[in-house]
Amino acid sequence: GAQQSATVANPVSGASTDLLPHFQLEPEDVYIVKNKAVSLACRATPATQIYFKCNGEWVHQADHVTQHSTDRSTGLPVMEVRIEITRQQVEKIFGLEEYWCQCVAWSSSGTTKSQKAFVRIAYLRKNFEQEPTAREVSIEQGVVLPCRPPEGIPPAEVEWLRNEELVDPALDANIYVTPEHSLVLRQARLADTANYTCVAKNIVARRRSTSAAITVYVNGGWSTWTQWSGCSTSCGRGWQKRSRTCTNPTPLNGGAFCEGQNVQKTACTTLCPVDGAWSEWSKWSVCGAECTHWRSRECSEPAPRNGGRDCHGPELDTRNCTSELCSHAAPGVEDVALYVGLVAVAVCLVLLLLVGVLVYCRKKGGLDADVADSSILTAGFQPVSIKPSKADNPSLLTIQPDLSTTTMTYQGSLCPRQDSTAKLQLPNGHLLSPLGAGRHTLHHSSPAAEGADFVARLSTQSYFRSLPRGNTNMAYGTFNFLGGRLMIPNTGISLLIPPDAIPRGKIYEVYLTLHKQEEVRLPLAGCQTLLSPIVSCGPPGVLLTRPAILAMGHSVEASAENWSIRLKKQSCEGTWEDVLQLGAEPCTELYYCQLEAQACYIFTEQLGRFALVGESLSMAASKRLKLVLFAPATCPSLEYNIRVYCLSDTQDVLKEVIQLEKQLGGQLIGAPRVLHFKDSYHNLRLSIHDMPSSLWKSKLLASYQEIPFYHIWSGLQPFLHCTFTLERLSPSTSELACKIWVWQVEGDGQSFTVNFNIAKDTRFSDWLVPDSEVGAPALVGPSAFKIPFLIRQKIISSLDPPGTRGADWRMLAQKLNLDSHLSFFASKPSPTAMILNLWEARHFPNGNLSQLAAAVAEVGKQDGALFSEAEC
Repeated sequence: GAQQSATVANPVSGASTDLLPHFQLEPEDVYIVKNKAVSLACRATPATQIYFKCNGEWVHQADHVTQHSTDRSTGLPVMEVRIEITRQQVEKIFGLEEYWCQCVAWSSSGTTKSQKAFVRIAYLRKNFEQEPTAREVSIEQGVVLPCRPPEGIPPAEVEWLRNEELVDPALDANIYVTPEHSLVLRQARLADTANYTCVAKNIVARRRSTSAAITVYVNGGWSTWTQWSGCSTSCGRGWQKRSRTCTNPTPLNGGAFCEGQNVQKTACTTLCPVDGAWSEWSKWSVCGAECTHWRSRECSEPAPRNGGRDCHGPELDTRNCTSELCSHAAPGVEDVALYVGLVAVAVCLVLLLLVGVLVYCRKKGGLDADVADSSILTAGFQPVSIKPSKADNPSLLTIQPDLSTTTMTYQGSLCPRQDSTAKLQLPNGHLLSPLGAGRHTLHHSSPAAEGADFVARLSTQSYFRSLPRGNTNMAYGTFNFLGGRLMIPNTGISLLIPPDAIPRGKIYEVYLTLHKQEEVRLPLAGCQTLLSPIVSCGPPGVLLTRPAILAMGHSVEASAENWSIRLKKQSCEGTWEDVLQLGAEPCTELYYCQLEAQACYIFTEQLGRFALVGESLSMAASKRLKLVLFAPATCPSLEYNIRVYCLSDTQDVLKEVIQLEKQLGGQLIGAPRVLHFKDSYHNLRLSIHDMPSSLWKSKLLASYQEIPFYHIWSGLQPFLHCTFTLERLSPSTSELACKIWVWQVEGDGQSFTVNFNIAKDTRFSDWLVPDSEVGAPALVGPSAFKIPFLIRQKIISSLDPPGTRGADWRMLAQKLNLDSHLSFFASKPSPTAMILNLWEARHFPNGNLSQLAAAVAEVGKQDGALFSEAEC
């Protein structure tokens, strides 16, 4: 009873504080494991009494085990006390507070309390809060295996096993364990393929999670192409091929096999040797004074070429003859006869020359003498002549041909089709030599077929099943050898069919289609991403004698060291094949691509389905995203939504979003922004800030919204958007001012300053319909080109042949900043035609003809003979 009522006595007045008891041993925190009791002890000196107090109540004296001794160094009494705590005692107050005990020591000078010692029941539950799961990852990809151990006291320690062996992050820099116990593989290696187990343990038990299998796979990669084999024939047309293997690297652990073909074939032609053969002998000459006459022949039927053998035998044959001149003529008479013959021949030649000159002058009398003047070329591009012409002979080059009627007749020569395997050979002449006198009839293309009739005819073809059914993203027309142009409005997509691309006498119905990306499956692997729209032009199998030019936008920030860009074409079997790698030497003359800042121009002699695909070579590679904000034009309720679209920066995707928002009744907020999205595997985050809190509040629970990296990088989803839902605090609020931040994790961000009036009805801005896209989707014949037909032919015939001082098509390419494509132009029968076709594709319909004329005139000035001939 004395212990229950004991109180702390005050120190005796004047006593030394050194006589207060101090603890040599204080009770410490302990855990009760299962049903085993635990012991608490304390020791103090000098102490006359020591008792334990647990949870505010004194422990009964009988429960104390006391031991007395004396401190040898000081001679002061020492008392040590122990008590035992059972599980039942702790569970008795379980849930109210933690169980604790404390020692109180007495001496003649007063009392001292020890620290509190907490007694807890130790346990470890069986079930993990989160266990690792099996994963299949590509080599060098980061892996995170989460593990949240079971609840326990004391908290469980976590370790990881790999194939039942302990994982030590200190021995492997590629592995570390987060404070949340997750196992992280920075870059997966083949050796990391194993079963991983999370192990949690404390003083009570040891628990194991289910094992998670990590499979590190390797996607196959193509080796480099072998050298082209020799031509299969030694004479004539044959084939040559090259091959590659899927061994760089070889696919492992279920990795994807390489896409594309492992063998490529191309046509080749070996020139056949032609042996020479003699022509017929000429007639025998007159018997001469030496009593001989002769005859000759030439090795020209055929002449030897391509290594063929020369003719064998003499080319001149002489034999003796007899005549009156040989046997009886006097020397004086012989000389007179010779001179008379020579004079007669000379007179005949002079008469023939005069007749030829008169005929030529009559035919060319309609052209000015100074036709080589560069101003005539400039005027030739204009609808009406600027330079005065002769009253009776107007210059053909100063009047633009009118091809508005069905059949028109023009003077001039048309370029014949050239053999694509040989360099174009044209006679040398000055820049604007007079037009030929021949007359040719050019037939204007028939009008384009009506939409219903055209689609009805297409429906009978097998390839029609893969084309869209609407006319919004489709253009079509009927074309002949004059060529023309197809355009899909407001998308930046067009197809230029140059003159003479369609064989004469044939008429083709051609279509141009933009596919929605969910309609066509384009498989991508690794770091590949779609950079352009998927476009079809056809029908397949059309024979073109000149390359058509397909123009479309792209979203790549081109840099040779950061990208590997390929042009893909879908085969008849439906597989996508690489037909061209930009920047590399083309393996075929059927395709070529010029990549510019916003658009690419594809030269193709085979129509089909095309797309531009890029593969990043480093994390510095970036795509252009266009970020556009829309919101409802009116707000009848308190809730208001702002929609943020993340688009590939091409016109076709923007057109699709605009059409969608028109249906939703949305209005554009501000001008779009461009964001450079890097291949850094980091997601895109969006957040809203700086809203007036007295007027608006955000209903978004998190601080930001996030779009996964691969959803954007793949490019297969046409657009992605997130919605910020706001709430007006008052129905009268009509003004909204805020900022929307858009950033890539660990990258630079951009902000949209939003400030507009909800009650005001805002229409779409004019920039949404570019001026260059206004017009008919199909233009047939000369109306599809800026350069008049005859002027075009004149430039081609003048600049194709090699000129003095380099004044030919090469200099024109340099003036137009196209000199990086000289090798491609030189591979075509008419390099100048390729340059003019590309100029038409890039500058229609707003191209400046005066600048083109000035460039052509500058090329002409490089040749001094040009102007000397014009002055004559």
